[in-house]
Amino acid sequence: MKVLVVGGGGREHALAWKLAQSPKVQAVYVAPGNGGTALDARLENINITDIDALQAWALAEKIALTVVGPEQPLAAGIVDTFRKQGLRVFGPTQAAAQLESSKAFSKAFMVRHQIPTAHYATFTDAVAAHAYIDEKGAPIVVKADGLAAGKGVVVAMTLHEAHEAIEFMLPSGPEHNVLGVTHNEGGARVVIEEFLQGEEASFIVMCDGKNVVAMATSQDHKRLLDGDQGPNTGGMGAYSPAPVVTPDVHARAMREIILPTIKGMEKDGIPFTGFLYAGLMIDAQGKPKTLEFNCRMGDPETQPIMMRLKTDLFDVMMAATSGALDQIELEWDRRPALGVVMAAHGYPLNPRKGDVIRGLPKNAEGTEDVMVFHAGTQKQGDETVTSGGRVLCVTALGDTVKAAQHLAYDVAQGIVFEGAQYRKDIGYRAIKS
Repeated sequence: MKVLVVGGGGREHALAWKLAQSPKVQAVYVAPGNGGTALDARLENINITDIDALQAWALAEKIALTVVGPEQPLAAGIVDTFRKQGLRVFGPTQAAAQLESSKAFSKAFMVRHQIPTAHYATFTDAVAAHAYIDEKGAPIVVKADGLAAGKGVVVAMTLHEAHEAIEFMLPSGPEHNVLGVTHNEGGARVVIEEFLQGEEASFIVMCDGKNVVAMATSQDHKRLLDGDQGPNTGGMGAYSPAPVVTPDVHARAMREIILPTIKGMEKDGIPFTGFLYAGLMIDAQGKPKTLEFNCRMGDPETQPIMMRLKTDLFDVMMAATSGALDQIELEWDRRPALGVVMAAHGYPLNPRKGDVIRGLPKNAEGTEDVMVFHAGTQKQGDETVTSGGRVLCVTALGDTVKAAQHLAYDVAQGIVFEGAQYRKDIGYRAIKS
């Protein structure tokens, strides 16, 4: 069987790496892939990003399964395009992907279906948004209503930060779109919501339209610097499992958030298939509320989750695209996994490209305990160079979170590129608890 993974980040490298381990899979193609997928002999990069061209290629190559990683092609309707040609594809339709691509759609959906979330208001007018912030005070959360590669959320601890976020997100022209937000139809819009206190966790499930299978729990680190300081990023590291998601919290999240979401989407005539990622805020009483939905696996959460998954991912995906997830039970490595993101100089606002990466492990397929997943990398002759903000995710398994952390940092310290930056405290909450 031939498999296609769409995307070129660390999440896609991890999905392709896991799919390639299946004895039923003869070839895994990654479009467009990255420097790491180019180094792995079991994977082949395909330099096609246009959806129609990719669909034509998949038909010609008789691709048995397509897995879509990133949000942009999902929001652009790649699943609809592939399905029209009878291609088997795992991911949500363009309409279902609005749970992520439109914060306003997502919040209205949650209120309509009584899914626990923060109180909010939506604005297109900057003057009204500024007045609302002055009325509510800080801390407060400002979100861009569009895709922004994980950087379209500002948790403003002061009024100044909140007003500045409005200036960024409701710009007067494209030259002021500092965050690079892909605005939805109708132009720039923001969602302003109450600040929730507690501990965040990533709750990711697989859906086939009706049935749901939960992935291992995880927790990522959004801030750039140690101690959760500095600007928000797409994620600087993650670990699995997340101790904050106790069995009771897990049951509540499924009962109060995940299942009502799947039933609500079906009721609204938009059945949800694919990965559904609920970003949760869990308060001191263990009550979860929904911060956001993503319609794909998280990055960097995918990397430690795939390290722990023991079940054949190809079998799981085939069941998920046949409406048969109720027949699947996932098996997990009991050991925790932890991933440390190494980012480029200048990340998150102005990442530098073209720095040569040295010290990468010789085995591109990884070892039993460690795998270096690539994101913003590309091959340049015999060298691998940086090509994006988040460059690598050094991921390790260990008998404890501390052991996994120690191993990941041991490997990360041996990898060198000019201006590399990474946090030194990934996993600190799990170790503390």
